Amino acid sequence: MEITLLAFFAVGYFVLAGADLGVGALLPYLGRSDDERGRVLASITPFFLGNEVWLIASAGILVGAFPVLEGELLSGMYVPFVMLLLGWMVRDAGIWLRGRVDRAGWRGGCDGAVATGSWTVVLSWGFILPGMGQESVTGLAAVIIVPAVAALFCAHGLAFAGLRLDGGPRERARRFYGASSERTVYALTSGGMALVCLLAGSRLPLTENLADPATLALLTPSLLVITPVLVASQVWLWRVFGRAPVRSQ
Repeated sequence: MEITLLAFFAVGYFVLAGADLGVGALLPYLGRSDDERGRVLASITPFFLGNEVWLIASAGILVGAFPVLEGELLSGMYVPFVMLLLGWMVRDAGIWLRGRVDRAGWRGGCDGAVATGSWTVVLSWGFILPGMGQESVTGLAAVIIVPAVAALFCAHGLAFAGLRLDGGPRERARRFYGASSERTVYALTSGGMALVCLLAGSRLPLTENLADPATLALLTPSLLVITPVLVASQVWLWRVFGRAPVRSQ
């Protein structure tokens, strides 16, 4: 059960947050003006904090149900994980602070923080995911795998942008998938994100590193209570904020 829950939350994070990370990384491309970049960020603002909860839940399960494995992962890939956290903080700060000061230069700096932070997180995952169960990838493998993972994040973000935006940003997103339906492309990239996550997780020795039965007896019932609440909250967010695209003024 614990392995299934870990997989569920991890896949949820990559499918949901992978889209807003892709949008953030491509912010300078999707938004060519201050107004357009504001609309691009408005397309992910209602969702990004809720999406991050899935990563926090995944980390909580890893720490609680697989404590030895969690330590081995962090020690083996310390630098990519530190870079991921730094990028996460910079990206979120850019989103939160953009509207605090009514100056074009301030908003431009925050937009740069969003793009830089998003790319840092995306590239960090590019090193971490293929290195699950061992040290992070290096050499020729890194040259091939890291850009491939980053491209998947970007494709997922473009599909999300096509669903949530109109005008120039939507047309720029559509250049990459032509006449295909945004929903179809989003479903395909979601499947790709889920597959990458599951393939990476399959390399981890999860069964051998489960916590003791007493710990699991406390942890598992709590997770079974929290999971429906989190899923219901995510469905509510999409029903309230995800139906209509963010339109130009």
